[in-house]
Amino acid sequence: QVQLAESGGGLVQPGESLRLSCAASGSIFSGADMAWYRQVPGKQRGVVAAISKTGTAVYVDPVKGRFTISRDDAKNTVYLQMNSLETADTAVYYCNRVPPAKWGGREYWGQGTQVTVSS
Repeated sequence: QVQLAESGGGLVQPGESLRLSCAASGSIFSGADMAWYRQVPGKQRGVVAAISKTGTAVYVDPVKGRFTISRDDAKNTVYLQMNSLETADTAVYYCNRVPPAKWGGREYWGQGTQVTVSS
């Protein structure tokens, strides 16, 4: 069975923080590089931050210094700490393996969590 359950999104003002969580099934999480992706309407989903199975983290330039990705292998959970949020960070955030998990021959995604940054 595969499962991805993102949580922690919400409506915040610019400059504030949020912490996203993603509980994954072992079949997805175990031994995998994991990532947070985000998508805005009309655009493709893209990686924001990724963490290897050994804990090495990488980030896209727009979030460097503001976002921190981490993982808890005992809980099959990946986190995204987002500080100094900007309106451009508004999106639906998803977590998944790198590359994304597949189920029945198609990419499998959770429901995502909405992050809205607005004054």
